[in-house]
Amino acid sequence: MKTLAMLLFEGVQALDVAGPLDVFAEANRFVEPGTGYAIVTVASGRMPITASNGMPLGAQLSLVEAVQPFDVVLVPGGPWLPEQGADQALCQWLQQAAPLAGRHGSICTGAFLLGRAGLIDGRQVTTHWSHARQLAEQFPQALVAPDRIHVRDGNLVTSAGVTAGMDLALALVSEDHGPAVALAVAKRLLLVIQRQGGQSQFSPYLQTPADHDSAVARVQRYVQQHIAEPLSVERLAEVVSMSPRTFARVFVRDAGLTPADFVQRARIDAARHLLEGTDLALKAVAYRCGFGSTNRMRLVFSQHLGVTPMQYREQFRPAGQYSDVHPM
Repeated sequence: MKTLAMLLFEGVQALDVAGPLDVFAEANRFVEPGTGYAIVTVASGRMPITASNGMPLGAQLSLVEAVQPFDVVLVPGGPWLPEQGADQALCQWLQQAAPLAGRHGSICTGAFLLGRAGLIDGRQVTTHWSHARQLAEQFPQALVAPDRIHVRDGNLVTSAGVTAGMDLALALVSEDHGPAVALAVAKRLLLVIQRQGGQSQFSPYLQTPADHDSAVARVQRYVQQHIAEPLSVERLAEVVSMSPRTFARVFVRDAGLTPADFVQRARIDAARHLLEGTDLALKAVAYRCGFGSTNRMRLVFSQHLGVTPMQYREQFRPAGQYSDVHPM
């Protein structure tokens, strides 16, 4: 029997806790009695804490009581992590519990608590796409993989946000009990055993410039308004009356990417919007977004999002809408 401890704190995301624990609990139904998971929840005290959705969650053990080694220690995330001073006791417990555990890790922004405990330096980790840059900035020695659904680095396991914690739990079940048990659990919980693509398919590609009137912002608006047209560096430089060389240098300095990369991302976002909200044929989407052909759009989507345009449409189109979709 493997012992599994899930850490709780005020403001935790309830699904970060319940989702993975339901995967492990469900796995117990498909393995020999006594070979599954013994699950406990751990918090500063036994008094119930309040999750971010208002749900009270009770801990079975306090930090003081949870001194035995666990096979798995997991830290969930939440919209509001404990303040750095308030989580000192949690970090101290993690510093003691993690080295004794066979595997330890986090779901979503729980990676920040691992970071404060000094457990991710020099390790490859991931978190929710919207917090990946902050995690990398706050813990520069960590190797943040922003597009991964979950990451295994030795005995450290981390996942992206919310439902990705269930993907991580399925991966651990597969390690412990084999892919057949993991598949059985996935079927029971109506989960996909292996997601297509990474987190980038869920995150917006374009960031709004801080200075709305800057040359970069004016060019970006121009790109979005003329997305179907050829958009060379020379043409974009003319928009702000700069030489191509000066414009390219200024754009990289202020936007953090080349003009060509921005145009590519703008085209991807424009195509995603049309794939989600219309029943336009793929050929029409490719033309309207400046890809020129469905083959080119398919290649770019596969490279950047890890899915094809049709797969993206199937995943993100509202259920029951645009059922008469023409693939070509």
